[in-house]
Amino acid sequence: MAYNFSDFKTALKRVEEWLSKEYSGVHTGRATPTLLDTISVESYGSYQPIKNVGTISIEDPKTLRIVPWDKSVIKEIERAITAANLGLSVAPDQDGVRIIFPMLTTENRQKLVKVLKEKLEDARISVRKEREEASTKMKATDLPEDDMFRAKEEMQKYVDETNKNLEAIFEKKEHEVMN
Repeated sequence: MAYNFSDFKTALKRVEEWLSKEYSGVHTGRATPTLLDTISVESYGSYQPIKNVGTISIEDPKTLRIVPWDKSVIKEIERAITAANLGLSVAPDQDGVRIIFPMLTTENRQKLVKVLKEKLEDARISVRKEREEASTKMKATDLPEDDMFRAKEEMQKYVDETNKNLEAIFEKKEHEVMN
């Protein structure tokens, strides 16, 4: 009888997805609309994600343009982006808001890489926690000792593969930040 790793694999996949999502919000000097996903704007008495109040487009590699469907929220969009403290320049006009991504200095790039490494370590810690949980569940089953040994080896293969994938995600984002 073999141990069922489907929950464990799903949990590891979630960790990879979490790291990718975290990295998508890191400003690399290029204009990316995903950087604005975490910002909410007050509109009609409730808070809405920016993408729900207007159209976000890329004007050039360093500039995003937000054109709200209701021009009365332009000031609120400007206020929300400024309050998010992402280090972006905001320039409102009569039609919408222009967001300018500043050039990254070498020092800022190195700081970003440090943040990326911290997020990678958080993901690795999550993988270790998932391994511990799976190991505890495995011990609770009545697997024979040989099957238990094989299952732990198989679990370690999944962990190694996930750590390799996490490292690849990190290296790709690090390359993006440094170039």
